[in-house]
Amino acid sequence: MVAFFEMVGGQALAFIGIALAIGLCCIGSAKGTGMVGEAATGVLSETPEHFTKCMILQALPGTQGLYGLAAGFFGLFAMGFFSGGVSPFTGEAVVFTVAGGMAILFACVPIMLGGLLSAIAQGRVAAASINIVAKKPDDYMKGVIMCGIVEFYAILSLVGTILLLMNAL
Repeated sequence: MVAFFEMVGGQALAFIGIALAIGLCCIGSAKGTGMVGEAATGVLSETPEHFTKCMILQALPGTQGLYGLAAGFFGLFAMGFFSGGVSPFTGEAVVFTVAGGMAILFACVPIMLGGLLSAIAQGRVAAASINIVAKKPDDYMKGVIMCGIVEFYAILSLVGTILLLMNAL
Protein backbone atom coordinates (compact mmCIF):
# COMPACT_ATOMS: atom_id res chain seq x y z
CA MET A 1 0.00 0.00 0.00
CA VAL A 2 2.83 2.41 0.84
CA ALA A 3 4.46 1.64 -2.51
CA PHE A 4 1.23 2.55 -4.29
CA PHE A 5 1.03 5.94 -2.58
CA GLU A 6 4.70 6.62 -3.26
CA MET A 7 4.13 5.76 -6.91
CA VAL A 8 1.03 7.96 -7.19
CA GLY A 9 2.63 10.87 -5.37
CA GLY A 10 1.28 13.60 -3.16
CA GLN A 11 0.27 15.91 -5.97
CA ALA A 12 -1.86 13.22 -7.61
CA LEU A 13 -3.60 12.49 -4.31
CA ALA A 14 -4.39 16.19 -3.92
CA PHE A 15 -5.82 16.31 -7.45
CA ILE A 16 -7.95 13.24 -6.66
CA GLY A 17 -9.39 15.00 -3.59
CA ILE A 18 -10.15 18.15 -5.57
CA ALA A 19 -11.70 16.18 -8.43
CA LEU A 20 -13.91 14.23 -6.04
CA ALA A 21 -15.01 17.41 -4.28
CA ILE A 22 -16.12 18.96 -7.56
CA GLY A 23 -17.51 15.76 -9.09
CA LEU A 24 -19.53 14.52 -6.13
CA CYS A 25 -21.07 17.94 -5.49
CA CYS A 26 -22.06 18.19 -9.14
CA ILE A 27 -23.53 14.68 -9.11
CA GLY A 28 -25.62 15.57 -6.07
CA SER A 29 -26.75 18.83 -7.67
CA ALA A 30 -27.70 17.07 -10.90
CA LYS A 31 -29.73 14.52 -8.99
CA GLY A 32 -31.41 17.15 -6.81
CA THR A 33 -32.29 19.52 -9.62
CA GLY A 34 -33.52 16.59 -11.68
CA MET A 35 -35.94 15.50 -8.97
CA VAL A 36 -37.37 18.98 -8.71
CA GLY A 37 -37.64 19.31 -12.47
CA GLU A 38 -39.62 16.08 -12.65
CA ALA A 39 -42.01 17.29 -9.95
CA ALA A 40 -42.36 20.73 -11.54
CA THR A 41 -43.33 19.49 -15.00
CA GLY A 42 -46.65 18.20 -13.72
CA VAL A 43 -47.54 21.54 -12.17
CA LEU A 44 -46.36 23.49 -15.20
CA SER A 45 -48.45 21.39 -17.58
CA GLU A 46 -51.55 22.63 -15.76
CA THR A 47 -50.42 26.12 -14.68
CA PRO A 48 -47.50 27.41 -16.79
CA GLU A 49 -47.69 30.81 -15.08
CA HIS A 50 -45.91 29.27 -12.06
CA PHE A 51 -42.73 28.67 -14.06
CA THR A 52 -40.64 31.23 -12.15
CA LYS A 53 -41.57 29.79 -8.76
CA CYS A 54 -40.79 26.26 -9.92
CA MET A 55 -37.51 27.37 -11.46
CA ILE A 56 -36.38 29.00 -8.20
CA LEU A 57 -37.10 25.78 -6.32
CA GLN A 58 -35.28 23.77 -8.97
CA ALA A 59 -32.19 25.99 -8.88
CA LEU A 60 -31.67 25.64 -5.12
CA PRO A 61 -30.11 22.13 -5.12
CA GLY A 62 -27.74 23.30 -7.84
CA THR A 63 -25.74 25.50 -5.48
CA GLN A 64 -23.83 22.56 -4.04
CA GLY A 65 -22.15 22.08 -7.41
CA LEU A 66 -20.92 25.65 -7.13
CA TYR A 67 -19.67 24.98 -3.60
CA GLY A 68 -17.72 21.99 -4.87
CA LEU A 69 -16.16 24.15 -7.56
CA ALA A 70 -15.26 26.81 -4.99
CA ALA A 71 -13.67 24.15 -2.78
CA GLY A 72 -11.76 22.91 -5.82
CA PHE A 73 -10.35 26.39 -6.41
CA PHE A 74 -9.34 26.65 -2.75
CA GLY A 75 -7.63 23.27 -3.06
CA LEU A 76 -5.73 24.44 -6.11
CA PHE A 77 -4.77 27.62 -4.24
CA ALA A 78 -3.51 25.50 -1.35
CA MET A 79 -1.41 23.51 -3.82
CA GLY A 80 0.10 26.73 -5.16
CA PHE A 81 -1.35 25.92 -8.57
CA PHE A 82 -2.03 29.55 -9.44
CA SER A 83 1.06 31.01 -7.80
CA GLY A 84 3.94 29.01 -9.22
CA GLY A 85 4.12 26.44 -6.43
CA VAL A 86 3.93 28.96 -3.58
CA SER A 87 1.14 28.59 -1.05
CA PRO A 88 -0.89 31.82 -0.77
CA PHE A 89 -1.74 30.84 2.82
CA THR A 90 1.84 30.46 4.08
CA GLY A 91 3.92 32.22 1.43
CA GLU A 92 6.26 29.24 1.31
CA ALA A 93 7.04 26.86 -1.53
CA VAL A 94 4.72 23.86 -1.59
CA VAL A 95 6.52 20.52 -1.41
CA PHE A 96 4.28 17.61 -2.25
CA THR A 97 4.81 14.64 -0.08
CA VAL A 98 2.34 11.81 0.16
CA ALA A 99 1.27 13.23 3.52
CA GLY A 100 0.64 16.65 1.95
CA GLY A 101 -1.43 15.12 -0.82
CA MET A 102 -3.42 13.10 1.68
CA ALA A 103 -3.98 16.25 3.75
CA ILE A 104 -5.57 18.01 0.79
CA LEU A 105 -7.56 14.91 -0.17
CA PHE A 106 -8.97 14.57 3.36
CA ALA A 107 -9.56 18.32 3.66
CA CYS A 108 -11.95 17.97 0.72
CA VAL A 109 -14.00 15.23 2.40
CA PRO A 110 -16.49 17.56 4.19
CA ILE A 111 -17.64 19.17 0.95
CA MET A 112 -17.49 15.86 -0.93
CA LEU A 113 -19.99 14.25 1.42
CA GLY A 114 -21.82 17.38 2.57
CA GLY A 115 -22.31 18.64 -0.98
CA LEU A 116 -23.41 15.29 -2.39
CA LEU A 117 -25.85 14.40 0.36
CA SER A 118 -27.28 17.87 1.02
CA ALA A 119 -27.97 18.45 -2.70
CA ILE A 120 -29.99 15.24 -2.85
CA ALA A 121 -31.81 16.05 0.42
CA GLN A 122 -32.48 19.59 -0.74
CA GLY A 123 -33.80 18.22 -4.02
CA ARG A 124 -36.29 16.11 -2.09
CA VAL A 125 -37.43 19.09 -0.02
CA ALA A 126 -37.72 21.28 -3.12
CA ALA A 127 -39.61 18.57 -5.02
CA ALA A 128 -42.06 18.30 -2.14
CA SER A 129 -42.32 22.11 -2.08
CA ILE A 130 -43.60 22.01 -5.65
CA ASN A 131 -46.86 20.87 -4.04
CA ILE A 132 -47.08 24.25 -2.33
CA VAL A 133 -46.79 25.94 -5.73
CA ALA A 134 -49.59 23.72 -7.04
CA LYS A 135 -51.99 24.25 -4.13
CA LYS A 136 -51.09 27.65 -2.63
CA PRO A 137 -48.78 29.47 -5.06
CA ASP A 138 -48.55 32.58 -2.89
CA ASP A 139 -46.97 30.52 -0.08
CA TYR A 140 -44.14 29.05 -2.15
CA MET A 141 -41.53 30.97 -0.09
CA LYS A 142 -42.25 28.55 2.76
CA GLY A 143 -40.74 25.82 0.59
CA VAL A 144 -37.77 28.03 -0.27
CA ILE A 145 -37.14 28.60 3.45
CA MET A 146 -37.27 24.86 4.12
CA CYS A 147 -34.72 24.36 1.35
CA GLY A 148 -32.58 27.05 2.94
CA ILE A 149 -32.32 25.04 6.12
CA VAL A 150 -30.77 22.16 4.18
CA GLU A 151 -28.54 24.64 2.32
CA PHE A 152 -27.05 25.77 5.63
CA TYR A 153 -25.36 22.39 6.08
CA ALA A 154 -23.85 22.53 2.61
CA ILE A 155 -22.40 25.92 3.52
CA LEU A 156 -20.99 24.49 6.74
CA SER A 157 -19.37 21.70 4.73
CA LEU A 158 -17.77 24.26 2.41
CA VAL A 159 -16.51 26.34 5.33
CA GLY A 160 -15.07 23.21 6.97
CA THR A 161 -13.23 22.27 3.79
CA ILE A 162 -11.87 25.79 3.34
CA LEU A 163 -10.61 25.90 6.94
CA LEU A 164 -8.94 22.52 6.55
CA LEU A 165 -7.37 23.50 3.22
CA MET A 166 -5.96 26.69 4.72
CA ASN A 167 -4.05 24.54 7.19
CA ALA A 168 -3.38 21.47 5.04
CA LEU A 169 0.24 22.18 4.08
